[in-house]
Amino acid sequence: MRNLEHSAGFRGPASLHGTGVESRRVVLAELTAIAGLSIATLVAVTAVSVGMARAAVGDGVIGNDGGVFAIALVLGLAFIAIGGFAVLMPGGGRRHPRH
Repeated sequence: MRNLEHSAGFRGPASLHGTGVESRRVVLAELTAIAGLSIATLVAVTAVSVGMARAAVGDGVIGNDGGVFAIALVLGLAFIAIGGFAVLMPGGGRRHPRH
């Protein structure tokens, strides 16, 4: 029986024994894709931030409801923190079957 410990991800065990040139090409393609997606994300975030700053969205949202906005902001940050703690918990998010 094969040892399948090293077959994590989308590739099957047969594709793990490729040549060095092929695996270098794959790694280069993956790094290029990651770099491209990172740059595209930064450009999109910058464009949205500039658009929000020019539109002065915060003034219209906060307006007279500063207390409600503060509560919504605190709740949003709490939900983000809970999600972050769930990711960092030991056990890797493994679920146990319920009986």
